[in-house]
Amino acid sequence: MRIALLGLALGLLLLRALPLLPPRWVLLTLALLALPLLLTRLHPLGFALLGFAWACHSAQMAVDDRLDRSLDGRVVWLEGRVVGLPEPQDGSLRFQLEQAHSRRGVLPARLRLSWQGAPDMRAGERWRLAVKLKRPRGLVNPQAFDYEAWLLARRIGATGSVKTGERLEAATGIAAWRDQLRTALLATPAQGRAGTIAALVLGDGSGLEASDWRLLQDTGTVHLLVISGQHIVMLAGLLYAAVAWLARRGLWPRGWPWLPWACAVAFAGALGYGLLAGFDVPVRRACMMVGVVLVWRLRFRHLGVWTPLLMAMCAVLLAEPLASLQPGFWLSFAAVGLLAWTFAGRLGAWNPWRTWWRAQWLLALGLFPLLAGLGLPLSLSGPLANLLAVPWVSAVSVPLSLAGTLLLGIPYLGDGLCWLAGGSLVALFAVLECIAAWLPAWIPVAFPLWSGVLAGLGALVLLLPAGVPVRLLGSFLVLPILFPMLDRPAPGRAEVWMLDVGQGLSVLVRTRDHVLLYDAAARHGEFDLGEKVVVPSLRALGVAQLDLMLLSHADNDHAGGALAVKKALGTGRVISGDVAGLPARLGAKPCVASDWEWDGVRFATWRWSAARNGNEGSCVLSVEANGERLLLTGDMGRAAEAAWRAEHEEPVDWLLAPHHGSRSSSSAAFVQATRPRAVLISRGWGNAFGHPHPEVVQRYRTAGALLYDSAETGAVRIRLGAFDEPLKLRDHARFWREK
Repeated sequence: MRIALLGLALGLLLLRALPLLPPRWVLLTLALLALPLLLTRLHPLGFALLGFAWACHSAQMAVDDRLDRSLDGRVVWLEGRVVGLPEPQDGSLRFQLEQAHSRRGVLPARLRLSWQGAPDMRAGERWRLAVKLKRPRGLVNPQAFDYEAWLLARRIGATGSVKTGERLEAATGIAAWRDQLRTALLATPAQGRAGTIAALVLGDGSGLEASDWRLLQDTGTVHLLVISGQHIVMLAGLLYAAVAWLARRGLWPRGWPWLPWACAVAFAGALGYGLLAGFDVPVRRACMMVGVVLVWRLRFRHLGVWTPLLMAMCAVLLAEPLASLQPGFWLSFAAVGLLAWTFAGRLGAWNPWRTWWRAQWLLALGLFPLLAGLGLPLSLSGPLANLLAVPWVSAVSVPLSLAGTLLLGIPYLGDGLCWLAGGSLVALFAVLECIAAWLPAWIPVAFPLWSGVLAGLGALVLLLPAGVPVRLLGSFLVLPILFPMLDRPAPGRAEVWMLDVGQGLSVLVRTRDHVLLYDAAARHGEFDLGEKVVVPSLRALGVAQLDLMLLSHADNDHAGGALAVKKALGTGRVISGDVAGLPARLGAKPCVASDWEWDGVRFATWRWSAARNGNEGSCVLSVEANGERLLLTGDMGRAAEAAWRAEHEEPVDWLLAPHHGSRSSSSAAFVQATRPRAVLISRGWGNAFGHPHPEVVQRYRTAGALLYDSAETGAVRIRLGAFDEPLKLRDHARFWREK
């Protein structure tokens, strides 16, 4: 049985690694071949083929449910019902819509929409909306968050922005009840932590500030403040223990067998908590895991601990094969597996404190390769933070929050319990702030698959019982991801990355021993692309500190993320063509004409001295390596282009299209003067400005230049001085990724 489950799990998990989905006739053939194998000794292979065929078929259904290309970028009127809790964010409202239909065409089953300045909207309501729809599309950068995979895993077939709308039907059902409960919780006197209580009770994280999320990430405690498997398991465990305690004390009715009742009550509690939290994918996964474990406890304990774990994994993946696209799936099963690996078969008993401490550092060590492989930040303070926070949240904050929620209808009692819950959370965050200030999160350098596999094996070896001779070998196996071999440019060469930052700009230029960042992307309210995209990408590329941050000018799409970058990486110098428009904390100095050399690579800056605005005063950077030249132009327009031409006549190999390819720049005279071999365009997909303008695109193509558009290519890497083809990250095929 265990081998069959293992085969099924491997077949289902293989979906995660596929660059493309096989045609349906191939899947049907595999399924037909699997059926006779189930009756032979090769039945594990048969189960693997069936699992693979089902996973691919389910994924194809999700891919096919994406918005029709004919509606991409168009404003359509549609009707649908709001599902889940709408999330207020930076003056807008984000929500999901289901049962949507329009006269313009068939719509996906689920839409994710935003509405700037939205009216009061409740879960369960039905609305008629005018929406500009887009096919799912995200930024593609080195080891950054994969938004397209996140959308597909939730089977969201389109995103969009609402222009206007009207309510057609009031909210009804459990969705409306959850929304009303959230409103009641947010109105409680919870010492400023009402939003955090809503996260614990309802799984609604919209009440947490961006600073809260950073703090939780730095301390590895994100899983504590949103409803996760831990909360479901904790409640189920408490209910099971309560029934067992009553039975041992003779207080349980003798006519009711305590074990079946304990399992039933525990599972009912898990389901109830799951429904309270909206029964989202992670919650459904946790409930299924709890159900499988309880069935194992009731009837199949003789099968050991690995069989129920495999059963739970197969159950989760059969119900939702796309769960393997979510990091939470891998982390939850890996954590349970590590605990089973490290504690099963140990001789002798440990006291509770020693057991709890060992569990924390064993999980930190065992999950380290997986977290690094998934591109997630690693919290060096996580073991200590969780050692204190997990029991506090589980034994104090969650029980008080749930009790306060259940008793909200009783005057003073419900509010009083929520006040106590808020106080417990205030104390928790104060402790976490001290820990985070001591050891913030660390983003590892990207590493090849082979070193990740070795590190995973090394972690398992290190977790073997004390006295096993090969444990020391595990330390050496982990070293390749702790100290990766960085691919530094040779002397006289440079590595250039145009990051995919949407409607903005950020370009990394790295020589053998120096690093320069040209612009730092945008910041939109609490969402800082400097923090969310630029910093993780630079960390993954092995950049620990910047020698120079050059901000072409002060516009948000070029300099909005600069403070976050400087805080995270540190910067030797900051210069800009528009110092007055930048925050004083950056300590920026004016851009002046200058030239210098780093590791055999020549750099030169230029700024039009007669510029009358920030765009025209953009600081221009020229980089030359082994005779190959790159020109970064910021947002300069035609007047600044004319001034540049008056002082420079040499052509360039790589040109960053001025002002994202707008019609007000890239004049015919400038294109003729630069005669670029290739042109880089940094812009957002379907942006409201129409960048790049068709006339500009045609002008460059007529000049014989190749175009590399970040919206179509993702991040682009150029080995300046090698005169070879660039690397386009969107060319790395993933079945969920748009071309």
